[in-house]
Amino acid sequence: MSGRDDLKLTRLPSGLTVLSDRMTGVETVSLGVWVNAGTRHETAEVNGVSHLLEHMAFKGTERRSAMAIAEEIEAVGGQINAYTSREHTAYYAKVLKEDKELAIDIIADILQYSTLDPDELAREEAVVAQEIAQAIDTPDDIIFDHVQSTAYPGQAVGRPVLGTAEIVRAMPRNTVASYMRAHYGASRMVLTAAGAIEHEELLDAAGRHFAALPDVAPPVSEPARYVGGDFRESRDIEQVHLVLAFDGVSFRDEDFYAASVLSTLLGGGMSSRLFQEVRERRGLAYSVYSFTSSYEDGGLFEIYAGTGESEAAEVIPVLCEEVMKVTAKVSAEEVARARAQIRASVLMSLESSGARCEQAARQTLALDRLVPTDEVIERIDAVDEAAVIRVARRLFQGTPTFAAIGPQGGLDSFDAIRARLG
Repeated sequence: MSGRDDLKLTRLPSGLTVLSDRMTGVETVSLGVWVNAGTRHETAEVNGVSHLLEHMAFKGTERRSAMAIAEEIEAVGGQINAYTSREHTAYYAKVLKEDKELAIDIIADILQYSTLDPDELAREEAVVAQEIAQAIDTPDDIIFDHVQSTAYPGQAVGRPVLGTAEIVRAMPRNTVASYMRAHYGASRMVLTAAGAIEHEELLDAAGRHFAALPDVAPPVSEPARYVGGDFRESRDIEQVHLVLAFDGVSFRDEDFYAASVLSTLLGGGMSSRLFQEVRERRGLAYSVYSFTSSYEDGGLFEIYAGTGESEAAEVIPVLCEEVMKVTAKVSAEEVARARAQIRASVLMSLESSGARCEQAARQTLALDRLVPTDEVIERIDAVDEAAVIRVARRLFQGTPTFAAIGPQGGLDSFDAIRARLG
């Protein structure tokens, strides 16, 4: 595998997947555990429990207080963090190579022996409620939650990762503990490390530190059913934040790479169509871009623009026009440029132990295999003009999702937007 010759995978009898990616010439190790549990594995009544548990894992174990966890990793100059997504929760660290045993021990400790202290839980529920309030006060952040809930109404995959303040503040300890027992098992975890580490070292550490992981049932989530629709929230702010989204592709979809090239060509950089037309030629927005979000069984293709109230009336027709143009014609030069951007991003990521660590874990969880870099590059390079047009026609049909936060004057109606895309 180009740039990945030392990547090895072992599945232990417990079900734990262990991945190592040895990198020569580096003095650090990035490592972590990715858990196949996220927002879409929650019921509506406990929306936000995955994210709250991620916070609580750092609030003390049977052997370490919350302060001790922070002090021990920072005493060696290391970094430790976590994040929750709609399908996964990740706990990861970066340390000097001589401190990898400590980092593995801490992560194993918080995943198996967290006490979930009631007093700490009450404090952290207040902290998460503040995090939710901060997100609500950030329109170019919260708008994507509204896109998600509008695209997938009444579904777990459409609910916010943070949950709601009301649900989080009322979350009892037994709910968090039960969720952890049900989802945090060896068969739903990937332990991965990249950098100055040998596979045998990681296997040995896994056997010593992760022996207490329970058996759990395989992940179950309701299938994602894209619906689409319209969301608008009037706010007295300077800009209106707009998102136009469409039913996208999953990680396993044959059009995954073609959709990535399409997104880059349309709104992925300074040379993209949207940047050139909306910002450079017309001066209608400072920020305009497109991107893809993929899940195990679906995804979204999203276009964002932040613009003034007076410019919004022109921005929406331009976005729709550019979307329709790309279904009709693209040039060999712009497709080649988009491929080059993605190819460079993939290859540059190989220089980062953190990126390699996360990429290996995410591939294993999403695809149940490691994808060789040569295969990724080959799939990217195979995308031509016909493939881009074909995937654009596939994605940009059907009901769109539109969301807007800010002053609403001058915005097209949802029916008018659909007509422009017809």
